[in-house]
Amino acid sequence: MSQFYSDFKENMAALGLPAPESLFGSVQSTVTTATAILACIDKFGTRVTVKEMIGAGTRLEGLGSVGACSAAFYVGAVIGSLAVASGRSLGKGTSLSDVLVTVSRWGFSRQWLVPFLQRVPGVYNPGVATRANYRHYATVV
Repeated sequence: MSQFYSDFKENMAALGLPAPESLFGSVQSTVTTATAILACIDKFGTRVTVKEMIGAGTRLEGLGSVGACSAAFYVGAVIGSLAVASGRSLGKGTSLSDVLVTVSRWGFSRQWLVPFLQRVPGVYNPGVATRANYRHYATVV
């Protein structure tokens, strides 16, 4: 298991979210998966669920355990975890500005994404005390 995936998975697990290695085992596979999720959100809107994405044939079956989860929440957690794992490999922490650099670098920018990241900073900041509750929040975002 790569250090990137270990750090990525650790952050996702802290949020109560699955991170299958087949989808997130490397930076490139994570970017590809996040891009696919964002494409579904672009097509169906921010209220689409992971279950609906799976039903649309997105090859994201490994995420079936969070089917009721908002795809917007899940991809926000993926982007935050990507920034966390990348930041750790560079030996620094992760702030909102670090996440926004990640968003820009990989072309993830969406009108709804920055306000989302501001509302739920626990997806990238382990110091947020309420981040353990985010899994429940994910179904209502």
